[in-house]
Amino acid sequence: MDRMLVVVFDNEVKAYEGKTALLELDNEGSISVYAYAVLAKHADGTASVKQGDDAGPIGTLLGTSFGSLIGLLGGPVGLAVGASAGIVAGTAVDVNNARIGEDFIDDVTKLLTANKFAVVAEIEEDWTTPVDTRMEAIGGTVFRRALADVKHTIHEENVAAMKADLAQMKAEQAKAHADRKAKLQEKINKLDAKIQEQLQKAKERREAAERQAQAKVQVLKAKAAAAKAKAS
Repeated sequence: MDRMLVVVFDNEVKAYEGKTALLELDNEGSISVYAYAVLAKHADGTASVKQGDDAGPIGTLLGTSFGSLIGLLGGPVGLAVGASAGIVAGTAVDVNNARIGEDFIDDVTKLLTANKFAVVAEIEEDWTTPVDTRMEAIGGTVFRRALADVKHTIHEENVAAMKADLAQMKAEQAKAHADRKAKLQEKINKLDAKIQEQLQKAKERREAAERQAQAKVQVLKAKAAAAKAKAS
C-alpha cells in the first residue's frame, strides 16, 4: 500500500539514523521508498529541508504530493529550502495538492515543534511492523497515511454551485434592461473565470497523480531488474 510517512525525532542525529534505517529497509525489500527528505523545524517557526532525494523519477519535490506535504509541514511562516532538495522556495501548496487530510497535518505539526526533526517519505509497505520497529528503536514517532484513503478533491460541489449561479445570472440577464445586462455580464465573466480556474486545477491534479503513478511503476521495475541482475 502506498503511504505518506512522517517520523519525528528529537534531534538531527536521530533523524539521519532514521533516514538510513528507512533506506536499509528499502534495500532489504521490506518497503519501497519513492521519495524522502530530512526536515528541520526551527525556533522561529520556519522549516528547512536538510537532505532530500533528488535523483529518482519522483525524487524531485517540486510539483508532487510529496513536495506539497513538505511545504505544509514548513508551517505558515514559510519554508527555507536547501539547493539540493529540488524544490523552489515560495511554491504555493495546499492540502488538496498534498492529497493529505488536514487532521494528518495537525497531528504531525503538534509534535514537530521547534528544534525537532522529521524524516518525511512516500513509501510502499505491505505491513507496518518493519518501519515501526526500526523507527521506535531509534526514538522516532511514526505518522502514516495510506494514499488510498487520501482525498483527491476536485471541488466538484463548489463547481456545481458556481455553475448554478452562472445559469441563474444568465437567465436574469436575458430579461434585464440594457444597463443591468452590462453589470450582469461582468459578474458572469468573473464567475466563469473562477469555474475555469477550478476545472484547470482539477485537471492539473489528475495529470500530476498520473505522472507520479507512472514514475512509481518505473521505480519498481528498476528495482526488480536490479534484483534479477544481482541474483544471476
